[in-house]
Amino acid sequence: MHGRHSTRSTPQRPTALQWLRYALGAGLPAELAPWVLADTTGPGWVRRHLLRAVVQLSPVLVLCLVVVPVPLSYRLSAAAGGLLLGLFFSVAFMTETTEHRVAKAGYRPGTAARLRAERTERERLERRSPYRQGGAGSFD
Repeated sequence: MHGRHSTRSTPQRPTALQWLRYALGAGLPAELAPWVLADTTGPGWVRRHLLRAVVQLSPVLVLCLVVVPVPLSYRLSAAAGGLLLGLFFSVAFMTETTEHRVAKAGYRPGTAARLRAERTERERLERRSPYRQGGAGSFD
């Protein structure tokens, strides 16, 4: 299992091919584990999750648009409906999917959820900070 990694340094990123395989569900080399953790817990993690879902749905959408022998309007409707349904299910299982990715990278189950909760709490406390409310000069 991996220990806690510093979130201050930028982790090594996967190559384009590695990212594509990762988006489709494959694991990444162990040295990219900190990147997986940052990808699934950092700001924008939901947007990145949805992007991976679109990548996963793309082959089926392309087949629907190119191969099915019906008028284009039907193909477009079917592709749009399939995309929306796929994204709906992706959102429904977003937490479980990201936890699985993090566990596959070698972290304990629950790590991603815990780190996201810690970040959310930290951000909430920072927003409530007196320094944010009235500025540093309000303590004079």
